[in-house]
Amino acid sequence: MSKELTLEHWLILDQMPGLSSSLFQRLIEGLGPDLARLARLHKGNLSQWGLSKEQVNILLQPNQLWLRQGLEWLDSEPSHFILTFCDEAYPEHLRELARPPLLLFGIGDPSVISRPQIAMVGSRNPDTYGREQAYALSRGLAEKGMVVTSGLALGIDGWSHKGALAGKGKTIGVLGCGIDQVYPRRHKELASKIIEQGGCILSEFAPGVPTLAKNFPRRNRIISGLSLGTVVIEAAIKSGSLITARYAIEQGKDVFALPGHIHNPMAQGCHFLIKQGAKLIESADEILEEYPHVRLETSFEAIPNEQKSEAESLARDPLLDSVDYEVTPIDVVAQRSNRPVTAVLSQLVEYELRGLVAAVPGGYIKLRGR
Repeated sequence: MSKELTLEHWLILDQMPGLSSSLFQRLIEGLGPDLARLARLHKGNLSQWGLSKEQVNILLQPNQLWLRQGLEWLDSEPSHFILTFCDEAYPEHLRELARPPLLLFGIGDPSVISRPQIAMVGSRNPDTYGREQAYALSRGLAEKGMVVTSGLALGIDGWSHKGALAGKGKTIGVLGCGIDQVYPRRHKELASKIIEQGGCILSEFAPGVPTLAKNFPRRNRIISGLSLGTVVIEAAIKSGSLITARYAIEQGKDVFALPGHIHNPMAQGCHFLIKQGAKLIESADEILEEYPHVRLETSFEAIPNEQKSEAESLARDPLLDSVDYEVTPIDVVAQRSNRPVTAVLSQLVEYELRGLVAAVPGGYIKLRGR
C-alpha cells in the first residue's frame, strides 16, 4: 500500500466525530497500521468494532473534498508535513493525552517538535509589563536552547514568539484553525519568521477548517501537552490561559506564574495559580533550574565583551535605575537621580530610542529587565 493511500485513510479517520482514544486504540490493535482494512469491512462488522452509525457512514462515504484539500495542501510546499499518531516522529507527550490528535498538520521543521519546550500563555490584551515580561522570559529561554511554544494569538502569545526569535531560538505556534490559515491574520509575517528561523506552525485541524471558539481549548491541550511546563503571564480568573494551566496540571506538567500588581485584574489568574502551588517566577533561569538534566541545544552566540561592558554600565546607571517597571513620573525620576528635569528628559529620549524605556501616559516605564 502506498504512503498516500495510508495517509488518505488517516484523513478519513480524522473526519470521524467523537473518535475516542480507547476506540482508536482498539482499531489499531485489531487492524494494525493497515487502516485500509477498516474500509473493506462490512457495515455490520464496523458496528461490532464500536463505531457509531455516523462514524460508519463517514468511513464508507468520506468527504472527498476534505481528502483532496488535505493531500493537495501536503504536496503544495516542501515545508508542509503531516504526522500520524503511529509515526515515529509523532511527539510522545501527545500520545499520553486522554484524546490525542490523530493527525498533526505542520509547516516548517518537524524535528523541533521533539525538542524540550516551555509553553507561554496569557492575555490577548496585556499591559506593557505583561508584554515586556513575555518577551524577556521567552528570549531568555531561547538563548539557553529551550523551544518556546505558544498559540500565535495577539498579546502574550505574539510577544512570546517574538522574544524567542530575538533570542536566536526556535519557537512553535499552535493554531486553533486549519493549517492553511493564520489567525489572527496580522501574525502572518510572524508565522513566516518562525518557520524561517527553524521553528514550525502546527495544527490538528485540516486545511479548510474555520476558526471557531470551540477549537481553542483543543489547541490549548496541545500547547501544554508538547511542553515540559506552562508559564502563565497576565491572565484573568476565567480565561483560556487558566484552561491551559489546568490541562498542564492534569497532564502532570509544571505550572509557572508571573506575579503582577495586586489590583490588576489581569494578574488575578496568576496569583490564584501561585496560591494553588504554581511556582512564582521572575526570570527564565528560575524556569530552567527545574530541568537540570534536560539537554538543550543552543545556537546563540556569546555576547561580545563590549556589549557586556555596556550592560554592566547600564546596570549601574542611577538615572535608569530611577525608572520603575510601573509608570514613573518625570519629576520622580529627576528626584531619585538627583538631576535636572531637562537633563532627565534628554537622557530618557535616548534610552527610549535604544529600547530601554518606554514613554507612557504619566511618565516612563523600564523595559528589558534593566
